[in-house]
Amino acid sequence: MKLHELEKNVGATHRKKIVGRGPGSGLGKTSGRGQKGQKARSGVSISPVFEGGQLPLYRRLPKRGFSNHMFKKEYAVINVSDLNRFDNGTVVTPALLKEKGIIKKQLSGIKVLGNGKLEKKLTIQAHQFSKSALEKIKDSGSKAEVI
Repeated sequence: MKLHELEKNVGATHRKKIVGRGPGSGLGKTSGRGQKGQKARSGVSISPVFEGGQLPLYRRLPKRGFSNHMFKKEYAVINVSDLNRFDNGTVVTPALLKEKGIIKKQLSGIKVLGNGKLEKKLTIQAHQFSKSALEKIKDSGSKAEVI
């Protein structure tokens, strides 16, 4: 068998649906859209939650409980391995991290995670440290200060 001898299976291809063209297509006049109404018009986009003017389900159901979403804290995260670019004896502060481009925004604070290895002796100032990060900082002879 050669490439030019290959053929598609029977039923694998379909004729393109042609709408609004004469009696032969079976989709003339209204082109399968029914008659009048919002869905028969062009450019219609009805939201999936729209219920035709009926009071929507999300407004009919009672609202209960409390969401802490507005008050949650989001931390800028760095790993221990990111701190190897500083020289020995450096005091690593959030301002210095931003200046070096390690973090973009401080958000609610900075959290140091324990991914990688720390090979320098530093004083690291951050808002939070993971347990593994504290261990690795202590093992390298560095200091961790919570701001």
